[in-house]
Amino acid sequence: MATFGTLSDRLTETFRNLRTKGKLTAADVDGTVREIRRALLDADVALVVVKDFTARVRERALGDEVNKALNPAQQVVQIVNEELVQILGGEQRRLQFAKTAPTVIMLAGLQGSGKTTFAGKLAKQLEGEGHTPLLVAADLQRPNAVNQLQVVAEQAGATIYAPEPGNGVGDPVRVSRDGVEYARRQQHDVVIIDTAGRLGVDAELMKQAADIRKAVTPDEVLFVIDAMIGQDAVNTAKAFQEGVDFTGVVLSKLDGDARGGAALSVASVTGRPIIFASTGERLEDLEPFHPDRMASRILDLGDILTLIEQAQQAFDEEEAMKMAEKLATEAFTLEDFLDQLQQMKKMGSMKKMLGMLPGMGQMKQQLEDFDEREIDRTEAIIRSMTPGERRNPKVLNGSRRLRIARGAGMTVTDVNQLVQRFEQAAKMMKTVARGGTPNIPGMGAVPGMGRPGASSKRGKGKKGKSSGGSRSGNPAKRAAENAGITSSAAPTGSGFGLGNAPQAPSEADLAEIQKLFGKG
Repeated sequence: MATFGTLSDRLTETFRNLRTKGKLTAADVDGTVREIRRALLDADVALVVVKDFTARVRERALGDEVNKALNPAQQVVQIVNEELVQILGGEQRRLQFAKTAPTVIMLAGLQGSGKTTFAGKLAKQLEGEGHTPLLVAADLQRPNAVNQLQVVAEQAGATIYAPEPGNGVGDPVRVSRDGVEYARRQQHDVVIIDTAGRLGVDAELMKQAADIRKAVTPDEVLFVIDAMIGQDAVNTAKAFQEGVDFTGVVLSKLDGDARGGAALSVASVTGRPIIFASTGERLEDLEPFHPDRMASRILDLGDILTLIEQAQQAFDEEEAMKMAEKLATEAFTLEDFLDQLQQMKKMGSMKKMLGMLPGMGQMKQQLEDFDEREIDRTEAIIRSMTPGERRNPKVLNGSRRLRIARGAGMTVTDVNQLVQRFEQAAKMMKTVARGGTPNIPGMGAVPGMGRPGASSKRGKGKKGKSSGGSRSGNPAKRAAENAGITSSAAPTGSGFGLGNAPQAPSEADLAEIQKLFGKG
């Protein structure tokens, strides 16, 4: 979430200062609330929202729930998280479909807010859920708006209704009405109407949008708002609510680098829920909006649930079972490795996926340095091999490696490094598949990942020796192993010290992840 990166950094730093305090005084709470207020205002959150938010946080932080807590700092973080969820809308709200098809969804917003692109994204998502959407080109004012929607519809694989060429020609109200009738005749169960926008709120825009709404009586009116337009977001949302009214909000361009905090104010100011968040330029980059998950991302607590959902969509369960069997039986080959890379690419950006892990906000520079093109280079090297070489990399002698390097446009050193990394990765994954603990450079032993019953067996019949200590005869190795055991027993927590939340990966961990898919 690049848009909320600055806000996340400020809040993370504020809560980090609370961890050293065993008991919070009124002065500590006031100082924390003051820093939160500054962070929110710097992020362009509306003043009225900031005042209400900080007042509720201060009242709860000075109350009994914090005074009686074993860890007051953690409790304050929890309070801020809960209040953030509330200003983001409280609970997730999904699209509401009509009892009798077609369901009509009207899009509204300023010019450049991303309505047309969102129409294609929504159509693609609905098709994936088994619906048959129809896109209606009712933006007849903006130059080439109809052509743009036709291109987007083709990319999404959706049907489009565009009887008018646009560029100022045609009646958008009639096109919208006829589009709904066309969908009913052709048995489309969802109609998405892309309406015209303007560079600013004006009476003509509002009248046209209101006339379209009266003509088609939509089931949903979605207000698409650019997350980067600053404080004007609130004023625009109020104007559209008064002139047209809408049932839900779509946040677009959340992958931008602007402050974007004004978008957090829309749900609170208008009382309308945020339903979707657009997080990229690809048609697949559209997420249902979950207030609790967004609050967790802002507070750098991660978003594991969304990461799991994306993995479930990209990975085939049957193929995953076959892959697990290959790992357990040492039959994992470079062909299988290539298949795994292909499925990971379906999930989207590796940076985005890694950014959903808890604590990754503290490793922003390492994430920026992560070169996703290395995955493509790795794929090129593997594709330059013959099927026999992929299945058995041990046959790769010097001449074969030179041929592969030339075919992939890489060097022999790159091929050697890939083979070496593959062997290491296969060994690690085989260990995990068998219930063992992978030995990853830069990481201590992973608690609870050892094979069940292994420690108890090692401990039997050994009197006077600790079951967890190293028995190596090499002093340096024994010290290193004992250090690993100590680190595995240490309690973990998030960047804010929350309970048993996952610990942020170290720089060595991130480097190791990158080495698995690219150059070291």
